[in-house]
Amino acid sequence: MVEVNPFQGITYNRERIKKLDDVMSPPYDIISPKMQDELYKKSPLNFVRLILGKQNPDDGDNNNRYTRAKKIFDKWMDESVFIKSGKPAIFPYKIEYKVDGKSKKMNGFFVLLKIDPDYKQVLAHERTLSKPKADRLNLMRQCKSNLEPIQLLYIDENDVIRENIDSSIKNSIISVKGYDGFKHSLYKIEDEEVIEKIVDELKDKILFIADGHHRYQTAINYANEMKEKTGNKNRDAPFNYRMVILANIFDEGLSILPTHRLIKMKNINRKELISKLGEYFEIKENKLDGKQNTPEILAKKIIKAIKTEKAHKFAMYFKDAYYILKLKDENFMDNFAADRSKTWRTLDVSILHKIILEHIMGINETNLEDHVKYTRSDEEAISLVNDEQYEFSFLINATKIKELRAIAEAGEHMPQKSTYFLPKMLSGLVFYKME
Repeated sequence: MVEVNPFQGITYNRERIKKLDDVMSPPYDIISPKMQDELYKKSPLNFVRLILGKQNPDDGDNNNRYTRAKKIFDKWMDESVFIKSGKPAIFPYKIEYKVDGKSKKMNGFFVLLKIDPDYKQVLAHERTLSKPKADRLNLMRQCKSNLEPIQLLYIDENDVIRENIDSSIKNSIISVKGYDGFKHSLYKIEDEEVIEKIVDELKDKILFIADGHHRYQTAINYANEMKEKTGNKNRDAPFNYRMVILANIFDEGLSILPTHRLIKMKNINRKELISKLGEYFEIKENKLDGKQNTPEILAKKIIKAIKTEKAHKFAMYFKDAYYILKLKDENFMDNFAADRSKTWRTLDVSILHKIILEHIMGINETNLEDHVKYTRSDEEAISLVNDEQYEFSFLINATKIKELRAIAEAGEHMPQKSTYFLPKMLSGLVFYKME
């Protein structure tokens, strides 16, 4: 059974902050060093100082980005930079944005979720890595808070939960323009009757992690650690809950974008590579003279060329030419992943990794990080090759929501960087102190 609760959310004090836009931050895992510098300059109270503080050359066990986050957190609480809501509440959240020229609105809500350590009601579609989990665990140990949410999806074909929420809210308590240029609006519902309806609606649901696999597993690890450390076996102890954002899997405001692969492999024999690819793919070569096409124009042309409903198509981009690859037969994957489900074998990212990267190019889990980097930008997948930072790149289509659901329900995991959800949740709107 899925268990959710309202909570006393902590938000920035609007009486202390002249412009709330300046203190908000993107999620920690998409913040580049350049973006971090810009956020630091934007405001001395920017949330980035908590979720991804700068590292210093002399950092040690007693003075590091995590201990500094705790000091800043405590200081901002003492000085009423942050304030806590009076009554437990759920916090509806809406994001208005544009993608591919279309206006969209994502509908979700912040709530506390009882951790499911066995992944029976909460299903994952990606494996987690040790380094990101250690990073988030160190921060949680110091601040004893859920500073950023995990995004999960539930199935509600009649959209009953959203209708209940929308009929109960009027004015937002926070409305800001995020780093992404999107409009982020936070609301608050304290009505116990409305909250009870939402809690009841969710009891029999299955939840799918959309964004935040590492943070969810970190929450499980932290809860286990606290049980051992404190001896508190109460299943309702604060550390057994995690602040999340829930959204309907059918919400039209959700988008999944592709994550392209950049390849770093010196002395690649292109002719030999294309010959090997020809065994599995129909190949169409498109030569470039380097004059008439900007990365933006090329990206639009390539994305249009690989767009498909049923076929499996990729683009392989070199500085002087790009190749459209179309899989000849899905049954090829039976030879490379016979132990996987049909859904897994027919994912574009699975085909790319199993046939092209592993079988043809010899890139597997042991050397993947040496040869493959990722970008969500169509233009960057081209410009970084043009700048000779990478030898070539693969541009792919996005994973579909229905594929994510099928993989999670089957208990399988996609290759790394298979999904990139838009819009990204803004950090700093509201958070939860475990106490």
